[in-house]
Amino acid sequence: MKFIKKNWPGLLICLIIAIPSWLLGIIFPIIGGPVIAILLGMIITIFIKNKSKFESGIKFTSKKILQYAVILLGFGLNLSVILKTGKQSLPIIIGTITTSLIISFVLHKAMHIPSKISTLVGVGSSICGGSAIAATAPVIDADDEEVAQAISVIFFFNILAAVLFPAFGAWLGFSKTSGEPFGIFAGTAINDTSSVTAAASTWDSMYNLSSATLDKAVTVKLTRTLAIIPITLVLTFIRTRKSKITDGVKIDFKKSFPIFILYFLIASIITTIATGVGVPSYIFAPFKDLSKFFIILSMAAIGLNTDIIKLVKTGGKSIFMGFCCWIGITTVSLLMQHFLGIW
Repeated sequence: MKFIKKNWPGLLICLIIAIPSWLLGIIFPIIGGPVIAILLGMIITIFIKNKSKFESGIKFTSKKILQYAVILLGFGLNLSVILKTGKQSLPIIIGTITTSLIISFVLHKAMHIPSKISTLVGVGSSICGGSAIAATAPVIDADDEEVAQAISVIFFFNILAAVLFPAFGAWLGFSKTSGEPFGIFAGTAINDTSSVTAAASTWDSMYNLSSATLDKAVTVKLTRTLAIIPITLVLTFIRTRKSKITDGVKIDFKKSFPIFILYFLIASIITTIATGVGVPSYIFAPFKDLSKFFIILSMAAIGLNTDIIKLVKTGGKSIFMGFCCWIGITTVSLLMQHFLGIW
């Protein structure tokens, strides 16, 4: 009862933003509900003079519900199917992830871009956009403005990729009778699921391939999602080690371990075992839908805690970093496909 009394005003305002954002995200899937929720949150917060009664609920939503969203995301991952059909694209996935992380690290050092924003942009670009940022933010203790900035950068290049990549693929000479080459390209070079789906569906429509490209692209994309696990564990280790060196405080790795990632993995294993013994995969669809809504809810809270004017003023370097990561990932994906004989 105390929890409800303390948090309900903040939870309610996040919910009021999240519901229309979710509906608008269905109508405009390329933009997506999370981005709409952040934008609405940033606009609405300008008109709230005293946020003190909302703060507790907003903080709970942006931190805890974001973690619950990642856990529920695990129910959308059938590990056996992903590993079976995604192994062809695995070298490309590893190559693109490595490229993005190296670029973000180099630019962080060269341009003095804050480390947390650099990490979020690098991970978001290389793995799976908003979901990866949602998983990484609690691990590195990123604040809401840093998350909002990273999401904004990822969103911008998602839109560009969804619009430009089908025409770019045709210009490059991707197969028009098989959806595999472009599907792998979309699944490895575009970070957010909505934009992967949009680009792959466009290619299917252009060349009457039914859903061949979309099926391949989504499988590759889900394979990339699994990288959330090792990335978050490595970041936890790095953060723990840095704290010991800079602060001289002995921090236990086990205590700082992101337990929600373990639950994410358990959820994936449950789905894998259940579908393996004959449980229909659609049984888990509500969990995936709830995960998407929780991310939108969390982004509403993050928007409410973000100064839009400050975001615009400080976003130039982050956008440049996102652009470099995007170009690097696209180039490596194409080169590795060519060397592997896929394209």
